[in-house]
Amino acid sequence: MSFMFKIIISFLVSWCAGSAVAQSVEVLTSGTKTSIRGLSVVNDRVVWVSGSNGTVGRSIDGGKTFTWLTVRGFEKNDFRDIEAFDEKIAVIMAVADPAYILRTTDGGENWRVVFENKTKGMFLDAMEFWNDQSGIVLGDPINGKFFIARTFDGGLTWQDIPPSNYPLADSGEACFASSGTNIRKLNKREAVFVSGGLKSHIFIQNSKSLLPIQQGKESTGANSVAVKNKKTMILVGGDFTTKDSTVKNCFVTLDGGQTWQAPAQVPHGYRSCVEYVNKKNWITCGLNGTDYSKDEGNTWNWISKESFHVCRKAKKGNAVYFAGGGGTIGKLIMD
Repeated sequence: MSFMFKIIISFLVSWCAGSAVAQSVEVLTSGTKTSIRGLSVVNDRVVWVSGSNGTVGRSIDGGKTFTWLTVRGFEKNDFRDIEAFDEKIAVIMAVADPAYILRTTDGGENWRVVFENKTKGMFLDAMEFWNDQSGIVLGDPINGKFFIARTFDGGLTWQDIPPSNYPLADSGEACFASSGTNIRKLNKREAVFVSGGLKSHIFIQNSKSLLPIQQGKESTGANSVAVKNKKTMILVGGDFTTKDSTVKNCFVTLDGGQTWQAPAQVPHGYRSCVEYVNKKNWITCGLNGTDYSKDEGNTWNWISKESFHVCRKAKKGNAVYFAGGGGTIGKLIMD
C-alpha cells in the first residue's frame, strides 16, 4: 500500500467518524394536561417549565424525573414564560386577565405575586434576565406602544419604564408569547426584541427596522430571536397556521441587524424558537419538529419531527431541553 493511499484512507476514516456524529431529540416525559411554553434551564441538572392550567414543572436530576404542581389560586392562568435561578428560586409570567408575575423561593411550594397589571388589553409576551438581579418583561402594544417593565432585584419588584420611552408599534403589530424568546439580552445592558403580525420589526437600542420575514397577517412574523454576540443573530417565525410552510421563516444577520440573509437551506416549517448552542451551532423548533445548524444558520438539518414550542440551552452547562404541548419535554442527544 503506497504512502499516499494510506493518507487518503486515514482521511476518509476520520471524515466518516466526524460525520457520524448526529443529533436527535429524546422525549423525557409527556401526557400532562398543559401546553408548555416557558422553559428555563439553570444547568445540566436543574430544569423548570411552565404552561397552561397554572402548571409548573421542575427537575433536579437532568430530566430523569419531573415534579409537577398547580399554582394555588392560578389554576386557570397560562404561564407562558419562566426564569429560574437555581433549584429553589424562579419567577413565572401569566400573560393576561390580568397579567401577573409570581416568584418562589422554595422550589414552587409557595408563590408570591410580585407584579400585577389589570390594564385593559395588557398581555405579557416574554421575560429576559441579564443576570440573577436585572431583568425585563415585554408586553403587547397598548395605545400604540409596547409595554416594558424592569426589575433590578431578581424579580422581587418590577417598575414600568416611563411611557414616553415605550417603543412605538405599527397598526396590527404585536409580539408572540410562543416561547418566551422574542426578547433577548444583546450585551451587558441592552436587549433586543422582535415583533410580528401585519408588520414585523426588530428593535435594537433605540432603532426599529423592518424585517424580511413573512408578515401581513395576525399569524405571521418573527416569533423568536437568538443572540450569539452583538453582530450575529438569528430569528425565526413564519405563519403558525401553516406549520409546514418554509416561506421566509428564518433569517441571519452577521452585522448586528443592518442586513439579513435567508439560509441556503431553511428550517423545515414554521418555527417558534431558536437558540444558540455553541461555536457555529444553533437549534430551532416548532410545531412539526426541530432543525439543527452547524454552519451559523446557513443550512438546517431536520433532526426530529416531534412538536415543540420552545428549546433552551443550560445557562451554566451544555444540555439543551425542549418543551411543548401535552406536557412534552425533550432533551438534545448527541449520538
